Amino acid sequence: MQVYLVQHGEAKAEAEDPARPLTDRGREEVRRVARHAAAVKLQVAEIRHSGRLRARLTAEILAEHLSPPGGTREIEGLGPTDDPGKARREIEAAQDSVMLVGHLPHLSRLASSLLAGDPGREIEGPMAVVILGGLVTSTALNLLVLPMLALRFGRFEPGE
Repeated sequence: MQVYLVQHGEAKAEAEDPARPLTDRGREEVRRVARHAAAVKLQVAEIRHSGRLRARLTAEILAEHLSPPGGTREIEGLGPTDDPGKARREIEAAQDSVMLVGHLPHLSRLASSLLAGDPGREIEGPMAVVILGGLVTSTALNLLVLPMLALRFGRFEPGE
């Protein structure tokens, strides 16, 4: 099983639009990452999101390219200030590979909880992919932080 943690794409400022939809740039960044993920044949059974508009739109764009059999759905525990324990329990209960679309600082606390067992040790920075494998579990954790991938690597095209 693999777990993909994805930060939503760039969103409009709350002063501009309180619902905070994705900006044009944010939509394009997510599309670029989604096309790359599809090109490398990334597969997930379901994409789960926080329910906030920017996360839902990010999940929908990813689903257009990845076609997860379970589609997308909102779950509790992925909001910016939510306790990472709830999302960790979702991951531990998952039978198949899943993608979770959420927000910072929650995703860094969740990654820290999964990697270091301590949600207080935030994992930050322009991280692209973190893979965790071990003898105790056969789980791989792939941390994709959007829009950092798009900003760091520019274009996502197969073979680059």
